[in-house]
Amino acid sequence: MKIICPEKTCKSPSLIIKDGSFYRRDDSKKIQRYRCKNCGKRFSRATLSDQYRHRRRRDLLMIEHLLCSKTSMRRIAKVLRIDRKTVAKRMEILEKRALRKHQNLMMHLKEKKVIHLQFDDMITHEHTKMKPLSISLAVDKDRRLILGAKVSQIPAFGHLAKKSKKKYGYRQSFLEVGLTQLFESIYEVIDENAIVQSDMHKLYPKYVLKYLPSCDYKRYEGGRSCVAGQGELKKKGFDPLFILNHTCAMLRDSINRLVRKTWCSTKCPQKLQQHLNIFITYYNYRYLQYELNTN
Repeated sequence: MKIICPEKTCKSPSLIIKDGSFYRRDDSKKIQRYRCKNCGKRFSRATLSDQYRHRRRRDLLMIEHLLCSKTSMRRIAKVLRIDRKTVAKRMEILEKRALRKHQNLMMHLKEKKVIHLQFDDMITHEHTKMKPLSISLAVDKDRRLILGAKVSQIPAFGHLAKKSKKKYGYRQSFLEVGLTQLFESIYEVIDENAIVQSDMHKLYPKYVLKYLPSCDYKRYEGGRSCVAGQGELKKKGFDPLFILNHTCAMLRDSINRLVRKTWCSTKCPQKLQQHLNIFITYYNYRYLQYELNTN
């Protein structure tokens, strides 16, 4: 790790030297101190950390495990005996770390291209079913890696459409914006001759033709859902989109706000996106144990 002087007024290239150490009781670690010979600024390795001046640093890893293990933010706060706002703030740190790791994964996949892509949308809601959300999800079928997930607002449909419009007014659809963001983030890691699979959604061919024009695109009819897998797995004997549907089932079983028939629901789409970003890295690196240097 390259040590840089944190002083904003220190413009010239600085020479950093060691300047003793101290014992941090919070997590029982020895922390190195430094001094900048250019401006005289004294600081430590903790100064450069995203947990600078935080207490109970040991809780961060436990919060990550519980967030990805079907536990709500309020229950995490009760279990760890901390404030709910503290959990929300720690989620911001976890998301920044997760996005950095996911960026490294995408850089790695630019060399080891995805040759079998599956993508689809899963439906959830914010606060009430009359305000639905769509999660556009892309998965590498061979390695089971989650390549990306984008949350989009969509209008209510079916028997709740009229009730939703009467109570909440017109609700704009941002599904095309979400699909555009998803394909913009993953198209560089997809092999030009890859096999791409999805269901029969009418919007999908347009994006495949735009971002993956030379790929072999296959579409399949959806099947009847079974009870297992939170309704994401299908009853038919052979499911060509099984890896994708199994990943959707994992999302619903691991993120409390996505579980069907639950008291816990998303109040803000941005927070759901934050939770998904944390889970994607947790799933790829901890559950699948994918390693960049050996695969």
